[in-house]
Amino acid sequence: MLYTIKRTIEGILYIFPSFLLFSVFVFYPMVRTGYLSFYMTDFQGTPTTYIGLEHFLYLLEDRNFKESLKATFLFVLYTVPTTVVISFGLALLANEKLRGIQIFRTIFSSTLGMSVAASSVIWMFMYNPAVGIINRLILAFGWREYQWLLNPDTALAAVAIATVWMNIGFSFLILLGGLQNIDITLYESAKVLGLSRMYQLWRITIPLLSPTLFFIVTVSLIHAFQTFGQIDILTKGGPMNTTTVLVYSIYREAFINYNFGFASAQAVILFLIVLIVTFLQFVLVERKVHYQ
Repeated sequence: MLYTIKRTIEGILYIFPSFLLFSVFVFYPMVRTGYLSFYMTDFQGTPTTYIGLEHFLYLLEDRNFKESLKATFLFVLYTVPTTVVISFGLALLANEKLRGIQIFRTIFSSTLGMSVAASSVIWMFMYNPAVGIINRLILAFGWREYQWLLNPDTALAAVAIATVWMNIGFSFLILLGGLQNIDITLYESAKVLGLSRMYQLWRITIPLLSPTLFFIVTVSLIHAFQTFGQIDILTKGGPMNTTTVLVYSIYREAFINYNFGFASAQAVILFLIVLIVTFLQFVLVERKVHYQ
C-alpha cells in the first residue's frame, strides 16, 4: 500500500511541471476566452456587462464573419491537399537511391528552417507588380501582369501558394522518414514477382505510410485553420476581406478594435470547428489507417 502511494506521488511530481505549464499557457487562456465570450469588455479586456449568447447570435448574422468562414475553408482547401500531394511526391523522389540525392533532400526540406516572417517577405517581393519575378516571367511569355495581392480574385490563392511553399519542408521530412521505415524486402519481393511501380505504390507504400499520412493531414488541417503570420504580412486581410481568415478576424477585433468579448466568441467558434474537423478525421479516416 505504501509502495503504491509512493509511486503515485512520484508520478504526480514528474508530470506536475508539464501540468503547470499547460495550465498557465493553455487551460487558463481557454477558460478565460470562453468566459469573455459572454461579456462586453472595456479597452483593457476587463468584463463589464454580461450579455449571454448575444455575441454568438450576432455572429450568425454578421456578414464579415461569414466571409471569414468562407475564406478560412477555402484557404484550408487550397493548402492542405496541395501540401500533402507535393510533399508526398517529393518524398518519393528523394527516397530513391541515386547519387547526390542528399542535395535534393536538403533543398526540399530547406523551407523548414525559415520563419513565417522571412518567407512572407520573400513572397511579397516575388509578387511585387513592378519588380517581382513572377510578373517578369509572365511578361516574358507574353501575358499581362497581375496585382496578385491586391486583386480580390487572386489574393487568397497567392497567399495559399506561399503557405504551401512554407509548409512543404516539414511535411516532406516526416513523409521521407516514414518511407525510409518501410521494410525494403517488401519491394524486393514485389520486383521478383514482376509487380509494377504503380502497383507497389498503391499496395505497399501508401498502406504502410498511411499512419504518417494521417498524421500529416491532421496536423496540416489544424495548422491551416490557425494561419496568421503570412496573412498579416502579405495582405492585412484584404483586399475587400477576401483573405480575412478567422484567426486574423479574431486578431483585428481584439487588438485593433479592442472588442475582446466579440473576438473571444469567434475564438470559441474556431476552437469548435477545429475540434469537429479533428474528431471527424479520427472517426472517418483513422479506420482506414494501416498500423503495423
